Amino acid sequence: MNTPTESPIAVSAHQARRERLLAAMRAAGGGVALVPTAPEAPRNRDTDYPYRHDSYFYYLTGFAEPQSFLVLDSTAQAGEPASILFCRTKNAERETWEGFHYGPEAAREAFGFDAAFPIDELDAQVPGLIADAPALFYGFGRSAELDAQVRRWLDGVRAQGRSGVAAPVKLVDVLPILDDMRLVKDEHELAIMRRAARISAEAHRRAMQLCRPGMREYELEAELLYTFRRNGAQAPAYGSIVAAGANACVLHYPAGNAIARDGDLILIDAACELDGYASDITRTFPANGRFSPAQRELYDIVLAAQQAAIDATRPGVSFEAPHDAAVRVLAQGLLDTGIVDRAKYASVDDVIAERAYSRFYMHRTGHWIGMDVHDCGDYRERAAAPDASGTLPWRTLRASMALTIEPGLYVRAAPDVPEQYWNIGIRIEDDAIVTDNGCELITRDVPVEADAIEALMRDARGLSSSAAA
Repeated sequence: MNTPTESPIAVSAHQARRERLLAAMRAAGGGVALVPTAPEAPRNRDTDYPYRHDSYFYYLTGFAEPQSFLVLDSTAQAGEPASILFCRTKNAERETWEGFHYGPEAAREAFGFDAAFPIDELDAQVPGLIADAPALFYGFGRSAELDAQVRRWLDGVRAQGRSGVAAPVKLVDVLPILDDMRLVKDEHELAIMRRAARISAEAHRRAMQLCRPGMREYELEAELLYTFRRNGAQAPAYGSIVAAGANACVLHYPAGNAIARDGDLILIDAACELDGYASDITRTFPANGRFSPAQRELYDIVLAAQQAAIDATRPGVSFEAPHDAAVRVLAQGLLDTGIVDRAKYASVDDVIAERAYSRFYMHRTGHWIGMDVHDCGDYRERAAAPDASGTLPWRTLRASMALTIEPGLYVRAAPDVPEQYWNIGIRIEDDAIVTDNGCELITRDVPVEADAIEALMRDARGLSSSAAA
C-alpha cells in the first residue's frame, strides 16, 4: 500500500473528527453516515495500481487498508456503537502475499472504533443500522456501484415497512460537511504538510543543481522521484511536470523525452505526498544556469505577481483577492513588454477589463491544498445570498486554511508578440498556510529569486568541477 498501515496522526485526532461529524449530524436532525474508502483499481490483467485510500475515509479513520467502510450513527444511545468499521478479516494466506492486515478486532482497538466487523458482513448489517434513522448521510454520485449498493440497502429497509420499520426519510450529502471540516487544517495536518514541503523543496534543489543542457526531461523527473522516496514520501502527489523550452507553455505537460537545450528554461511542477498529505511546488530555471535578458524580464514579472498575491493572502479577505493582485501585476508587465499591444490597450485596467492577459495567463492563481493536491472545499460561500447577477461571493480566508500561490506567463510564438519572448513559459508556485496576520510559505526551502537560483546552479557546477579536478 502507498501509505503506512498506522496513521502518523494520533488516534485521538481521528476520533475527535468523527465526533465533530456526529455532532454536525445531530444538529441537522440526526441519522447515519456511510463513508467508504476507495476501491482497488486494476492496472492491467492481474496487477493493481498502487493502492491509495479515499481522503474522506482516511481523514475520519486513519485506516489505510482497502475494502473498508465506516458507519457513524448519531442516534446511538449510551452503550451502543456510534462508530463502526468494516474491514478485511485476518487471513494468513493473503497476508503471505499482501502483508499485514489488521482484521476487525485489532483495527477496532488500534484506531479507536466502538465496533468493527468483517467487510463480508456489510450487506447483512447496514440495513439494520440505517433502519429507523431520520436521515442517511452519504456522498451520492461519486460511485455508481456504491450508489446502487446503498439503494439496495434502502430497498431492503423499505421492504420491512409492514413490520413497522422505516427507511430514512431524508438523504443528506455528507461531503459538504466534511469539506468544511477539512478546509481548516489542524496542527497535526499542518505538521505533515510542512514535512512534505521540505522534501519537495529538496527535490527541486536537486533538480536545479544537476540540470545540464543535453539532459532529457525524464532524467530530471527521476531525480525528483528519487528524492521523494529517499526522504520517506510514499508517492508523488500528482504526475510530475518537467517541461523544457516551448513545452513549458503546455500547462499540464507530462515529463517526456525532450532534451533541454542550452538557452532553454525548465519548468518543473512536482511534489510529494507524505502520510496522506500533498505538497505542490513549481519552479522555473535556466538549463544552463543563466537567465537570458528576456527570460529574466518575464521571470521578474511573475515573481512580482506572486509577491503581490502573497501580500494579499491573509484572514478576512476573499479567496479571489490574491488572484486579483497577481493579475494586475501580470497585466502591467504584459503592457510594459509590449506582449499586449500598447496601441490597443491604454491602461492596465483596460487589459484586465478585456481579459487580454488571459491569452498568456489562463489559469487561476491558487487552489486549496491538503490531503488532495487540489483539495476539497467550495471556493464560494454556498450559504450566502447571491449578488444581483446571481453570483455567490467568494469564500473568506481564515487562519489555518492552506492554498497554493502560483501565477505564471506562457508566451507562445505568434506574429503579434515580440520574438525575444517566444516559447517562454514561467510559473512560480508555493504552498501557503493562512496565519493570524498573513500567510506562512512552507515551500521556500527552494530558491525563488532569479539571482538565488543562478547562484545555486553556479555553486553546484563549481563543486562538480572541483570534484572532477
